[in-house]
Amino acid sequence: MNEQTVSIAGLYVHPVKSCARIELEQALLCETGLEWDRQWMVVDEHGVFLSQRVEPRLALVRPTLRTSDLMLRAPGMLTLHLALDAIEREATVQVWNDTVRAGDMGDLAAQWFSDFLGRPVRLARFDPDVQRLSDSRWTGGTTALTAFALLALSSASLAELNRRLSARGAESVRSDRFRPNLVLDGLDSHGEDWIDRIEFDTDDGPVVLRFVKPCTRCSIPDVDPQRGELDHAVGPELSAYRADPRFDGKLTFGMNAIVEQGVDRWLRVGATGRATIRFD
Repeated sequence: MNEQTVSIAGLYVHPVKSCARIELEQALLCETGLEWDRQWMVVDEHGVFLSQRVEPRLALVRPTLRTSDLMLRAPGMLTLHLALDAIEREATVQVWNDTVRAGDMGDLAAQWFSDFLGRPVRLARFDPDVQRLSDSRWTGGTTALTAFALLALSSASLAELNRRLSARGAESVRSDRFRPNLVLDGLDSHGEDWIDRIEFDTDDGPVVLRFVKPCTRCSIPDVDPQRGELDHAVGPELSAYRADPRFDGKLTFGMNAIVEQGVDRWLRVGATGRATIRFD
């Protein structure tokens, strides 16, 4: 193994799954990743979560975190305010293959999203008391909680994609196509694929993130976040060089990580860390 210095170029949370992100200067770490990340999600009438794969207009919902509430804005809609410390009632939702207990955010939130999407939906909140574990096949047996994902991406990987897009006359894309929590400087293109751990020295003590699994990609990177529409700009380009044989040829871009040490400590933009690089 070898060590490499990296730095945090961007920190982002996505409070509502598949809705727009919030850019932060600092973020508090919790067991599942960054505080407030992917804590709410839109579900259909059967409680199955919805994403930009089937509802690309979710990208147009813009969140703002305040001290006591989450504000949501969308084109043609009045602002929706959600209390950070309350739910309306209990619910059961399905996230991928997991069926878990959650909280329903009430009829007003359900009507707001239903009106915007033009179909009956509800808004649910991930229950912090439910222990949804990361896949042990990738965490090496380490017990790790996950709400949805802690995703890291290098700025060099995005630059390489944009170089390829430019070569065929296509417009460049931003990192929000890939919805990372951390964007890292100091790596070669897709150098994050080979990171084992990153240790950051913070004012509160060390933070250790363990990189456990490549992030497989569906059609969401092909959604233009500014228009909330599919444009098929990214997928065809990724298929030319990011098909991963470990996942039967699925496209991978970025790495999922777990918090190994540092819960209740702060990460900040500009913080430097020591990345341990593996060569397997």
